[in-house]
Amino acid sequence: MSSKDDEYDYLFKVVLIGDSGVGKSNLLSRFTRNEFNLESKSTIGVEFATRSMKVDGKTIKAQIWDTAGQERYRAITAAYYRGAVGALLVYDIAKHLTYENVERWLRELRDHADQNIVIMLVGNKSDLRHLRAVTTEEAKTFAERNGLSFIETSALDSTNVDMAFQNILSEIYRIVSQKQIRDPPEGDTIRPQNYVSSVVSNTVLVIIEQLFNHRFCIYSSDFCTIHQWLFVLFINL
Repeated sequence: MSSKDDEYDYLFKVVLIGDSGVGKSNLLSRFTRNEFNLESKSTIGVEFATRSMKVDGKTIKAQIWDTAGQERYRAITAAYYRGAVGALLVYDIAKHLTYENVERWLRELRDHADQNIVIMLVGNKSDLRHLRAVTTEEAKTFAERNGLSFIETSALDSTNVDMAFQNILSEIYRIVSQKQIRDPPEGDTIRPQNYVSSVVSNTVLVIIEQLFNHRFCIYSSDFCTIHQWLFVLFINL
């Protein structure tokens, strides 16, 4: 018997990208578990979690991937763009360098991800308004110039976190719905493969991550790095 969590109409893979320390992991934990960890450490390789939301009466299961921001993991995380239909490009409003690097992250995303991927620029740590180094207007102008949506969030006090994910999932669903109307696929199940992650392949990824990341990476960052490379090799076979 399937659990309630397995009952959904669409499965969307969304990636979180941006420099290390901008708060990607806490955005993920705030959205999926309503938790915030002040002692959060830099992500090693890739982690993910899921949460389901209602969009226009449909149950959307979001599979959110948190990618490492450190340069040494860039080759590893590139493989995880595969199958992503949405991306939150995150910077820290109190650190201008993280905003300057947004352009580089955007180039990498467009080099590796599907051309139809929906991208949202996210200025995180809006609670640090007294330390603001990036104005809202500056970021909004950049987003408009590059065809991105834009929002400021705070994983600390949860401001706009749900709204950010709700907005990007709604936009992805809108695109999917329009595609279905124009070009309905054959069969009873309407699930366009260009926009919906493969349930089978993602199940395999979940199993591998649980076996390696949650069992072994707690103890050895070196082993964790090795396992991430093996993981990338596996999904590229």
